Amino acid sequence: MSTLRLLAACGALVLSGCASGADSWVELGGQRYTVEVADDDEERAMGLMFREEMPEGSGMIFIHERQEPQSYWMKNTKIPLDILYFDDSRKLVSQQRDVPPCSAGNQCPPYPSNAPARYVLELNAGQAAKLKLNDGAVLTFGPGLPPKP
Repeated sequence: MSTLRLLAACGALVLSGCASGADSWVELGGQRYTVEVADDDEERAMGLMFREEMPEGSGMIFIHERQEPQSYWMKNTKIPLDILYFDDSRKLVSQQRDVPPCSAGNQCPPYPSNAPARYVLELNAGQAAKLKLNDGAVLTFGPGLPPKP
């Protein structure tokens, strides 16, 4: 199993520290989400920590250097999330839906992928069910995100 990856955020609700902008979006299940990008260790470690809410239609995309088993946790995360794992070809390979907040510090449980993944998309809890997502669903990146490897 891979090392636990911290879930969480760039700090404030405002799209500041992380890469973001008009072209930082993804589409999944016919729905477009404006995303913050976490593509280095520091950003991935902070993730969505300490946020009180995430605006509807928003999310965070975590981009890893390589496809491998991933595991996230909800340490210091205050909002319930859907954690969606995608492979190199951006196909959905694993889902952790309705993951609850956790204030138990290092005692928060891990939420691993069931298959190797390169991209992890966090959305507000309930979005995967709303979109009726099944494994194999394809994630499309807007022009502000990196092309496929």
